[in-house]
Amino acid sequence: MSQTKAIIETEHTYGAHHYGRLEMVVKSTEGCWLTDMDGNKFLDCLAAYSAANQGHHNPKIVSALTDALNNNYASVISNVVYTEKLTEFLEKTAKTVPQLGPRFGDHPNKVLPKNGGVESVETAIKAARYYGWKSKGIDDGKQEIIVFSNNFHGRMTTVVSFSSSEKYKKGFGPLTQGFKIVEYGDLEATKAAITPNTCGILVEPMQGEGGMNIPPEGFLKGLRQLSDDNDLILLFDEIQVGLGRTGKMFAFEHENVIPDAVILGKAISGGMVPVSVFVANGKLMDLVFQPGSDGSTYGGYPLACVAGIAALDVIINDKLAERSAEKGAILKEKIEAIAARSDCVKEVRGLGLFIGIEVKNGDAMEYCRKLLELGVLANDSHGHTIRISPPLVINDEEIEYLCERLEKVLVG
Repeated sequence: MSQTKAIIETEHTYGAHHYGRLEMVVKSTEGCWLTDMDGNKFLDCLAAYSAANQGHHNPKIVSALTDALNNNYASVISNVVYTEKLTEFLEKTAKTVPQLGPRFGDHPNKVLPKNGGVESVETAIKAARYYGWKSKGIDDGKQEIIVFSNNFHGRMTTVVSFSSSEKYKKGFGPLTQGFKIVEYGDLEATKAAITPNTCGILVEPMQGEGGMNIPPEGFLKGLRQLSDDNDLILLFDEIQVGLGRTGKMFAFEHENVIPDAVILGKAISGGMVPVSVFVANGKLMDLVFQPGSDGSTYGGYPLACVAGIAALDVIINDKLAERSAEKGAILKEKIEAIAARSDCVKEVRGLGLFIGIEVKNGDAMEYCRKLLELGVLANDSHGHTIRISPPLVINDEEIEYLCERLEKVLVG
């Protein structure tokens, strides 16, 4: 039995079968490339759903983590005391994000760190609900948050409760109440869903899992206006689309819209350590969270903060948002030319290095499996769309490598 086969069979024996996997075992990673157990190389066009925006094993992030481990400031420390690295990470994150919630006044952004992104989504939900109770006078337990069709914010119980995908929530009841799902991109439906109990709107400025969807022009501005008119907390989930992915540092900058709070994860550590953050206007953060109202053993622990500081430095100093805009425009133009020669492509959409190729037969994984055979790792989004989201460090030669293989799979 080959080593690859043995690893796969062992995982099937001892691991939960909660992912449908491609039969490839990764041994090492570097930049935009994955190497399997047999030494075969694959161009990574998934980047772990944007976690590896800076490229796999980015040497600057690796160096920072190695220094932390070798110099004894990486271990988890109780949050009842202060650490220098947490302070530095909070300041850098707060200042990297544009001033949030201007309607609350010119209070510096504040940051609440967590681990996986879904934890920060739950933190955002808590913030909106508390605001509804404390500031709007909504009876506790009656607060409502508006969310959108084809959303993906994670898979914890509260979050799957408002998913529009049955497979995420079926059998996991009782589900959490207090959410209204409306059509993504539909401002009139959003307006109609607002009641006296509405306290917030939670939205992805661009949808990754929902089909690589770009909202209609003016949608985010409309949500901002509705939030201002009805005193709602506007929450943007930028876990997948933030930190340079779409050609801007934050996806909401494409419409020049400022939320009251934003959720970040994945690329905020360069894919090296689990880190996520909830960032809000300082006045809102101070209203909601006091000692005892929230906490996390590993949220903001030193090694995570070291990774976060280095990861943000790489994005900013290496101008990865600008690089995403430049390389994304080149790649999208090439993909559109391929699509024009293809009988199986329905639509190409995206911004920066966030590109979706929707196929007519609705089975994107069929094409992803063919791409894997040709040395490219990609995955589907919402079943019908091939997700093309490589690390933001992809170069022209690697773009050509990808397009040659897309040509073979989509055109023949």
